[in-house]
Amino acid sequence: MSDHMDLTELGEAGATPPEQIGPRTARDLEAVYDIPVTVSAVLGKATMQVSQLLKLGRGAVVELDRKLGEAIDIYVNNRLVARGEVVMVDDNRLGVTMTEIVKSDQRS
Repeated sequence: MSDHMDLTELGEAGATPPEQIGPRTARDLEAVYDIPVTVSAVLGKATMQVSQLLKLGRGAVVELDRKLGEAIDIYVNNRLVARGEVVMVDDNRLGVTMTEIVKSDQRS
């Protein structure tokens, strides 16, 4: 079995059958709708010494631990919850589209 599941599988995997839960409505979640969360998309990471960091200037390139086209990590409140791809929202804004949900035992 894969460590990851596609978003299309989210409703299927590990879900309790509706007949055992009873009818659910949007009202069941109203208590959490206004809770703020921080969403971060991490393109990659790099480790360097402070002396190297201080030598960086405008136009410097910091090599990250990811390859071009590789999925980025999506964190909610500093917990890894998904992986995705960077997309252009309009002419000068970026967004992230989630391509897979990371199971709870894979969060780091």
